[in-house]
Amino acid sequence: MHPNSVEARDARQQLHSYSNVSALHRDGTLLISKGDGVYVEDIHGKRYLEAMAGLWSASLGFSEPRLAAAAHRQMSEVTFYHNFFGRGPDVTAELADKLVSITPDHLNRVYFAGSGSEANDTAIKLIWYYNNARGRPEKKKILSREMGYHGVTVAAASLTAIPINQMAFDLPIDRIGHVSCPHHWRHGLPGESEEDFATRLADELEARIVAEGPETVAAFFAEPVMAAGGVVPPPKTYFEKIQKVLRKHDVLLVADEVVCGFWRTGNQFGSDTYDLKPDFMTLAKALSASSAPISALMMTDEIYDAIHSQSDEIGMLGHGYTYSGHPMPAAVALETLKIYEEREIGAHVQKIAPVFQERRAALADHRLVGEARGVGLLGAIEMVADKEAKAGFDPALGLGPTTVKMGLERGIILRAKGDAITLCPPLIISEAEIHELFNKLTDSVEAAAAHLGV
Repeated sequence: MHPNSVEARDARQQLHSYSNVSALHRDGTLLISKGDGVYVEDIHGKRYLEAMAGLWSASLGFSEPRLAAAAHRQMSEVTFYHNFFGRGPDVTAELADKLVSITPDHLNRVYFAGSGSEANDTAIKLIWYYNNARGRPEKKKILSREMGYHGVTVAAASLTAIPINQMAFDLPIDRIGHVSCPHHWRHGLPGESEEDFATRLADELEARIVAEGPETVAAFFAEPVMAAGGVVPPPKTYFEKIQKVLRKHDVLLVADEVVCGFWRTGNQFGSDTYDLKPDFMTLAKALSASSAPISALMMTDEIYDAIHSQSDEIGMLGHGYTYSGHPMPAAVALETLKIYEEREIGAHVQKIAPVFQERRAALADHRLVGEARGVGLLGAIEMVADKEAKAGFDPALGLGPTTVKMGLERGIILRAKGDAITLCPPLIISEAEIHELFNKLTDSVEAAAAHLGV
């Protein structure tokens, strides 16, 4: 068989992200060759509704011609230029101006990188740099939340307090610690309201800062809605109380908007939805509709000014990536932002999200669903063996992964986190496609349950 034939292409020679390598060698891979709106097609011609927008990210679907044209147009003008030594592409400067104009008013400076992981990793470095500039060399510890997701570089994966991201990698590194996951349904005490749960977590955060020494704690990282941790919206009053603690102890807030940014929660940013005022904001994924690799780290003037002074003293800011602000992804990102505005994607999300959330909420009555949660065009159902006790199935049973497998047979791509099925469709999804999504999801759950005998 010719190695380039369709039948031979199963990518076993490739090390795949987030895959069981043994299973990959046994089962092969699903190879996608085409996109059409919210659908993708594999190399054998089978069509799937992509209920996860790829990786929480293909906000405009998988076939937007304007993004392809923007990439071609920019590559025809200049294929590459860097942002080192006071030089840079004009299109990247234009994108910086645009982001400053649409992000919260106090975030007036931007640094570009290639991924959300790089943006969060850069935030860590600049937080340390900032505190050195302010003469506070001990104020370097950083906190994030258990089950939070912030990337997979060595430092960002240390923030990502999900066991699979740290096991066997010798993570987390020093100076990075974690506080409790804000999942009220899973971790709230019997009879504890969301507000009381939020108070308890804010008190825990303050106790941790005091125990570490406020003079040593520099920053707190948080997603407005925890995505890869299972789509966990914050409990009522949570961020109000958390921010009060951070301000009290002069601890910076980094809002990781890599998933939540650009209308995913129903507002332009998750920080708008939950009234956050971050010192840093990280953006990626929907910034370019994931049609080109780019991320952005927004920051306040106060932080920028300290970095400015420190780099002047040293002689240079010794940080940079070859592809930071690459002109082609910058052009694609600019075109993405234009499409959001011209097609009123925000208004579309606000119109269609109630349909999505109504179908999501209805699944709470399913005999296997312990919780159905979500906001905007984010959702999850968590399947349990005992609804009242919130007791899960034996992980060895594999109900979540089996549901994903049954979904593929029915023409829908889902994602499982244990026995939670997460949903994050492209923002352009229609009402009819939402109903198709939930009908196929329900069928997949039933098929998995029948297959496993539960």
